[in-house]
Amino acid sequence: MSNQMYGFILFFCSGMLLGQNTPEFAIKVFFSEATSTEKMNGRLLLILSTDDEKEPRFQISDGLDTQLIFGMNVEEMASGTTKTFDASVFGYPYASLSDIPLGVYTVQALLHVYETFDLSTGHTVKLPMDNGEGQQWNTSPGNLYSTPFKISVTENGIENVTVVMDKIIPPIEEPEDTEWIKHIKIKSEKLSEFWGRDMYLGAHVLLPKGFKEHPEAKYPLMVFQGHFPSDFGGFRTTPPDPNMKPEYSKRFDLEGYNIIEQQEAFDFYKRWNEPDFPRMLIIEIQHPSPYYDDSYAVNSASQGPWGDAITYELIPYIEKEFRGLGEGWSRFLYGGSTGGWESLAVQVKYPEEYNGCFAACPDPIDFRAYCLTDIYSDKNAYFYKSEHKKLEVPSHRNYLGQIQSTLRQGNHLELVLGDKSRSGQQWDIWEATYSPQGQDGYPVRLWDKMTGDIDQNVAQYWQENYDLRYILERDWAKLGDNLKGKIHIYCGDMDNYYLNNAVYLMEDFLESTTEPYYEGEVLYGDRAEHCWNGDPDQPNAITRLRYNTMYVPKIMKRIADSAPEGADLTSWRYE
Repeated sequence: MSNQMYGFILFFCSGMLLGQNTPEFAIKVFFSEATSTEKMNGRLLLILSTDDEKEPRFQISDGLDTQLIFGMNVEEMASGTTKTFDASVFGYPYASLSDIPLGVYTVQALLHVYETFDLSTGHTVKLPMDNGEGQQWNTSPGNLYSTPFKISVTENGIENVTVVMDKIIPPIEEPEDTEWIKHIKIKSEKLSEFWGRDMYLGAHVLLPKGFKEHPEAKYPLMVFQGHFPSDFGGFRTTPPDPNMKPEYSKRFDLEGYNIIEQQEAFDFYKRWNEPDFPRMLIIEIQHPSPYYDDSYAVNSASQGPWGDAITYELIPYIEKEFRGLGEGWSRFLYGGSTGGWESLAVQVKYPEEYNGCFAACPDPIDFRAYCLTDIYSDKNAYFYKSEHKKLEVPSHRNYLGQIQSTLRQGNHLELVLGDKSRSGQQWDIWEATYSPQGQDGYPVRLWDKMTGDIDQNVAQYWQENYDLRYILERDWAKLGDNLKGKIHIYCGDMDNYYLNNAVYLMEDFLESTTEPYYEGEVLYGDRAEHCWNGDPDQPNAITRLRYNTMYVPKIMKRIADSAPEGADLTSWRYE
């Protein structure tokens, strides 16, 4: 035996004799029978935080201020059954508990509950049902969670820590009808058939002035697309609350932004009642799917026929109930970000059912610029191609170009929150919408969530079915006449998520079309971040509060230019 080997063995044995053990990293989690007597399926999450301002479950994000989270699937978890988070459980932003720095942390556990769906495709899947919160894992009613408490991470690791989930998130009260705002919910036969259980669509309807006094009037319909709305937003019949404490908006660097929001909502109410304002219906749709806070308003393999359900079930029901004109020329779409993509996609997918879309800062509308990834030519989404350097692809910037997160980091957070596209976050809902359905019933990954390697077969499926620029270019000969004058796109040239890159590519196509020319507009905001919507005179902080008045002049011009002969252009134009 060599002297070197003999020395190593002697050192190792001496360490054992002196009690020098490998640090242990393990936290045990269970829920009590007092919380639930049912066996649970879902995603079990463990959150650690060094910030005492709020509960750890409210401190997880893709930004620089995120805290720590780890996740695992559980099946048939019974009360009293212990699950152990050890160093092998994947986490974010640290991949393992063994990687976290020494110190004092507040710890909390949460079980995001899954339900079982027997799909019409023959698959059985387990997913989180929305419970009125808009698919938010940290506030979803029925989820179990623990009371936060302090723990220490020392040189010996994490020792003798047990977390008991002793609370359950209560139900959310539904909003009540008012003189101006009505709330509806209908069972969708199309969605219920696909999901194998009763599924519902909802909407908040803003009625025009004089709705009761003018029973003969029928109204145009404005569909405000976007994320899950708890109620109709931005409409207030009274001035701002004088006793409200001003709150600072970090996003816009504005003090008292909550007061600004209330003032803009009151200003909209006053404008809504002015004699020259056209009378119309405005709706905000509630269509959360088990994958996200909304369905993306199109049909898809893994989510089902949301596009058909909205266009052919919900919209006609609203128009019948609230005296809509009920014809394609009288319906318009607008929204920003997710709502921007939905507005354009619905207009493209249902060209004759709507008469114009106003898409602000839309999610990627050309997958050659899927944010900063070209899904057709790039082999990996997380890293730039290079023989010798390993440079990560950014995913979020400010207007100065400063980076807050990368594509890999954001996707790894999603993987902690839920596998099989079940995180309820942005990249996963794009997969749930655009991807083919896999043999297990869940969406097929566009790229490997750990490595970022792109599956070109999935990319080609995305192109043929959901790449809006590609679809328009491929089908313009048959779509062009029905879309002429209907496409309007707005985006800041410093969009935080690089969404302007896809808009440039779409504009290149639209402006080159001649048979027929698209007759719409594409505009950019100089140094404007997400979500610039076309106003060159006001900052995002203000224009995002003015969607419901922003496009009215353009809509009225479109109606005047395109309404068919004999259309009702008068019953709804009273003072």
